[in-house]
Amino acid sequence: MATPTSYDLAQKWLQQDADPETISEIQNLLEDHDTAALESRLRSRIAFGTAGLRSSMKAGFAHMNSLTVLQASQGIATYVLSQHTSPLAESRSIVVGYDGRHNSEKFARLAAAAFLAKGLGVLWLGLVHTPMVPFAITHFSAAAGVMVTASHNPKQDNGYKVYWANGCQIIPPRDKDIARAIELQDTILSWDLSAIDNNSAVRNVFGEARTAYIAAIETLVPSSRPSELLPFTYTPMHGVGLPFMQEAVRRISPTANSAMQVVSAQAHPDPEFPTVPFPNPEEKGALDLAIKAAEQSGSRLIIANDPDADRFAAAEQLEDGTWHQFTGNEMGALLAAFIYETSTVDKSKLAMLASTVSSRMLKSLAKKEGFTFRETLTGFKYLGNVAQELRQEGFEPVFAYEEAIGYMFPTVAWDKDGIAAAVVFLIARQQWQGERISPWRKLQGLYERYGHFADANTYLTSPSPEVTEQTFAAIRTLNNGSVPSHLARREIRRWRDLTMGYDSGTADGRPELPIDAAAQMITCWLDDALFTARGSGTEPKIKLYVEAIGAKSSAEAKAVAREVLDDLVRAWFPGLKLAGS
Repeated sequence: MATPTSYDLAQKWLQQDADPETISEIQNLLEDHDTAALESRLRSRIAFGTAGLRSSMKAGFAHMNSLTVLQASQGIATYVLSQHTSPLAESRSIVVGYDGRHNSEKFARLAAAAFLAKGLGVLWLGLVHTPMVPFAITHFSAAAGVMVTASHNPKQDNGYKVYWANGCQIIPPRDKDIARAIELQDTILSWDLSAIDNNSAVRNVFGEARTAYIAAIETLVPSSRPSELLPFTYTPMHGVGLPFMQEAVRRISPTANSAMQVVSAQAHPDPEFPTVPFPNPEEKGALDLAIKAAEQSGSRLIIANDPDADRFAAAEQLEDGTWHQFTGNEMGALLAAFIYETSTVDKSKLAMLASTVSSRMLKSLAKKEGFTFRETLTGFKYLGNVAQELRQEGFEPVFAYEEAIGYMFPTVAWDKDGIAAAVVFLIARQQWQGERISPWRKLQGLYERYGHFADANTYLTSPSPEVTEQTFAAIRTLNNGSVPSHLARREIRRWRDLTMGYDSGTADGRPELPIDAAAQMITCWLDDALFTARGSGTEPKIKLYVEAIGAKSSAEAKAVAREVLDDLVRAWFPGLKLAGS
């Protein structure tokens, strides 16, 4: 069979699409004879993986738009029906929520229409923060859930996050099975944006879910919690977090209204993100407005969520007047220590988790205090599912985190939750204040007890997945056709390659973590540090994670981490652009 031309692909699109905006886009490209754009948009389908879908919003099979959302939704519905035979309504229903981005409500309504057309029920949340979807799935015993969000991506992007009945993001092989079902969806059953309105198969669960969710967050707070909160400044980063943050804080403190100052210019959902072109609290400059507001009001703490409020960041004004923004690893250590110190769970059953690119400090804390620690692959899809495995083994997982400012509290949701994390941190800060120490001082005490760790994480821009693969293939042959034995002056003591399935540190040479030939990830251990290089699954980036271990001081740890990062970029990635350069 002859390979279809770009014209053939365009005609196929026009036969299937019923959205006037995207029809017009493809027609204009045809009239302009822009074959390059047609090829880019139509030749390949937007990849469906463990992160669901995520791309820029424009016409074409390779992007987020009404047609690709409907195809994905029909494929998911087909798969759900093949897996769930229970006659109970809830077990044949799908939770649907969306954030404040352009087209998010539209895509959510179309997804719901597809589920209804396939005979499934819909549990409608509406405009919510992402953790509400996995929470609602378990609360209502739903078959699956969908959240329309692109998290902290730029404004031109949107995404479609998929959760299974266990309240966790999907993992292999389920993602591949769903992808195959999506590929078979050539006929769209419904384009009705009003399908959810006045439909007996649709149940609006927002009120009940919100009440139950806030009650679940309350259980994270020790019964001996302080009655008041110290002042703090909050920004939802033009996202959906404000009403959930307000209600959660109000439930734990009668002085919440006076304690919390909101950055007014970023308080409400705005899909244009006018003050932060890249709405990620980790990005340089993202907290500038919050710092200005905090200094004007005199508060010494900033709390920030990303636009879908599943991530959380904090910054503290130090005694010298400068601001310290806690890294994901620093916050992970602070939250883990507070949870351990206040937990009523038997420590022989207590468990915490972190991803393989996160700090080893949590592992050190677990070893010293005698509770269980588990390392997972990158992503909360793995942290959530492995935490559930631990529970089945008789452990009680109470906390998990990843260095990219994501924190999970399993008694609330099996995914990262920026509202829950903010509440726990505020209560911890209040308790430490009673001990006359700030969060920063608490962190220094943790270093003294569990060891000095420091990270130097960054990313490089990769032009394409092909370039990323070529770069990693070249790294594996740097040593005259073999893997490198040194990084500059430092000897590589252990080499783990989760792409190729090799680990020099195990008896059989096989990694203990799962292997994924489609994802590039190499980790190396040195005498005084370890580092991981991996290709991003959602962005055109190669991410680098470096951590100094065993240092005598924080200053020494930071110096080692920076030196290793500089050596790594120079030796392994000489042709790629470093973030911020």
